[in-house]
Amino acid sequence: MRKLLVTLVCLIIFSLSCGRQADELSERTEFGLVLHGGAGNITKKNMTVEKEKEYTEKLTDAIMAGYEILEKGGSSLDAVQKTINILEDSPLFNAGKGAVFNHEGINEMDASIMDGNTLNSGAVAGVRHIKNPINLARLVMDSSRHVMMTGEGAEAFAVEKGMELVDESYFFTQKRWDYLQKVLEREKKKTTDSSQSNINNHSSEKYGTVGVAALDKNGNLAAGTSTGGLTNKRYGRVGDSPIIGAGTYANNKTCAVSATGIGEYFIRGVVTYDISALMEYEKLPIQDAADKVIHDKLIKLGGDGGVIGIDKKGNVMMSFNTERMFRGYILSDGKPIIKIFKD
Repeated sequence: MRKLLVTLVCLIIFSLSCGRQADELSERTEFGLVLHGGAGNITKKNMTVEKEKEYTEKLTDAIMAGYEILEKGGSSLDAVQKTINILEDSPLFNAGKGAVFNHEGINEMDASIMDGNTLNSGAVAGVRHIKNPINLARLVMDSSRHVMMTGEGAEAFAVEKGMELVDESYFFTQKRWDYLQKVLEREKKKTTDSSQSNINNHSSEKYGTVGVAALDKNGNLAAGTSTGGLTNKRYGRVGDSPIIGAGTYANNKTCAVSATGIGEYFIRGVVTYDISALMEYEKLPIQDAADKVIHDKLIKLGGDGGVIGIDKKGNVMMSFNTERMFRGYILSDGKPIIKIFKD
C-alpha cells in the first residue's frame, strides 16, 4: 500500500513538472527581434503626423527585413546586420546616410556588433568613408584577430578586404548641416568656454543612434549598434556605440542589448553589460534589470537615453528615461509592434 502511495505521489509530481515545462515552452517564442532608432526629448506635440508616419514606416521596413531572415532560419547576426543596414541607409536616423556632422563639418561614424554564442565582437570608430559601418564592424569580428579598429586604419582594413569606400559627400544631408550651423552659432554667442566640458549642454544632439538585438531559431543572441555620434563633437571623440559592454552587448546566457543616449554616461555605467550582469548574478528578468540601470543608475550619473534588448527566452525589453525612443519589436508570430512615445 505504501509503495502504491509513493508511486502515485511520484506520478503526480512528474505530471505537474511536465505541465510546468509545457507552460514554459508555450510562453517561449521561437525567435524575435527588437530595434531602436534613438531616444530624445521631442514630445508628441512637436512631431507632425507626417513625420511620425515616415519614421514608423521605415522602422517597419527594417524590422520586417530582420524578421524574414530569422523566419527562414537565418542567424541572429545576419538579422541584426541587415536590419541596421536599412536604418543606416535612411537619412532619418543618426547613422550612415543620416550621420550628424562634427565640429569640422565632417561625418565620423561608429558601430559595433556582438555574437552572444561565442562572445566574439567587432567594432569601428571614427570612419568617414564607410557606407554601412555595421558591415565593417562585422568584418572586423569575422576576419581579424582584433575587436576594434579606428579611423584610417579601419578604412585601410576595409579596402584590403574588398569593401568599397564612398565619398564623404554621400553622407551630406541639408538638415544635419543646418543643425550644425545652429549649434556653432549658439557657441559663438556664449561668453564662457563652449567646449564639451559640460556634455549635457549638447544632450539633444546625440539622439538618432540605431541598434538591434535578435534571437534566432538556434537560440543564439546577437546585438549591434551604429551611430554618427554627437553633433559638433571634437578632438576625435568616441561614444558608447562601438564599445562592447557600454553601447552593445550579447551573451547567450542572458540577453542581447543595444543602447542610445549620451555615450559618456553609458561608458561610465558600462550599461549594456550591467544589464546582463544583473540577469546573470541577481537573476533579474530583462525588463527589471534594464529599468534598474536606466531609471536608477544612469540618472544618478546624470545621463539619459534608453536601451532595447531580448533575452534567451525571447522576452523583449525596451527601457528609456527620455520623452521618446523610436523602437519596435517582432516575434515569431510575425506581427510588428512600432512605438515612438511613452505609452
